[in-house]
Amino acid sequence: MVTLYILGKRCTVPDDLTIMRAMEYAGFRLVRGCGCRSGFCGACAVVYRIQGETKLYSALACQTKVEEGMCVGRLESFPINKKDYDINNLPLAGNVVGQFYPEIYNCIHCNACTKSCPQGINVMKYIALAQRGDYEGCAEESFRCVACDICASRCPVKISHSAVSLMVRRLTGRYIAKKSVHLDQRVQDIEAGLYDEELERLMHLSDKEIHRLYEARDMER
Repeated sequence: MVTLYILGKRCTVPDDLTIMRAMEYAGFRLVRGCGCRSGFCGACAVVYRIQGETKLYSALACQTKVEEGMCVGRLESFPINKKDYDINNLPLAGNVVGQFYPEIYNCIHCNACTKSCPQGINVMKYIALAQRGDYEGCAEESFRCVACDICASRCPVKISHSAVSLMVRRLTGRYIAKKSVHLDQRVQDIEAGLYDEELERLMHLSDKEIHRLYEARDMER
């Protein structure tokens, strides 16, 4: 067992729990910010310190084990500067991302964003690529971003990294990436109802059976 503080409450929990499971063990009822529970949806961002230390850590609660002396706070929704736009009316010429998010040019290369990313993404690098107008490179570098916005919470110049990433990936998909013919066909099949019966069957399977099917699936090259 370990003793930690969750949102100011002193709790004693088994030492093999994640922060999320520890919250539930301690009596917190999670109705939001708990997403997928297995990692990588980005909904459960937390910050914490270890008692007696000054360093501040950031993590996703669903994938981080508890430690003795943890003092945990949550980042349920960090307010980034997210702009509205119509992707079909944005020009690719000129650095349109820099026009919408000029704060990217204020980056001081402190690397706090990269150090705080629970996905291990080189956030500072993809912001630098966005500065240069290398949208394809930026989209590839930021592809695994789940918009937990921990990076934005640690940025001294207030860059909205996930919003920049999303805009760049949309521009890349709209103007740069090779058109996926088989994806268009699959969308048409779904809209035509060809998979309705199969989806209905899957919805009634147990978690164990779904995991078995997932592990045995045919991987598309």
